[in-house]
Amino acid sequence: MKPNPRRKQTADISGTHLWLVLMKAHRTLERLATRSIELSEVGLSDFAVMEMLLHKGPQPVNEIGRRVELTSGAITTAVDRLESRGLVTREAHPSDRRARIVRLTVTGEAQAAKIFAGHKAAMDLAASGLSKTERATLIELLKKFGTSAVARAASRRSEEP
Repeated sequence: MKPNPRRKQTADISGTHLWLVLMKAHRTLERLATRSIELSEVGLSDFAVMEMLLHKGPQPVNEIGRRVELTSGAITTAVDRLESRGLVTREAHPSDRRARIVRLTVTGEAQAAKIFAGHKAAMDLAASGLSKTERATLIELLKKFGTSAVARAASRRSEEP
């Protein structure tokens, strides 16, 4: 049976379809992001560390790991790599003798800024099909969706025996 061209198709607005659309968009953007970063010969973990330090300034190692969602072993390895390339230094924490602060070197800051500029250009190009208003709306809706999903999952867990 052929579909009737006069019949308006009903959009699938189910949670499953929303998840599928988000997953496909995420995979596409992740491939573009990965390519833009890998062109700079820096891995994704190293870029995440450099980007955070570039925008947030010197940080304790454990805070970097928490914010870029890397395990303590992965963050140590990333910082070791960056330090061996002369892009970051480790310094004593001013108030916690057990902790270390990671700081971009002058070379590291210049390289991080250059890599981030290329990455930003690639992501801006990817988003260029949306108007500024559409981008702002999408950002707000995705934040709301994520917050709501986390809250609902937490409430569901608290109801379990």
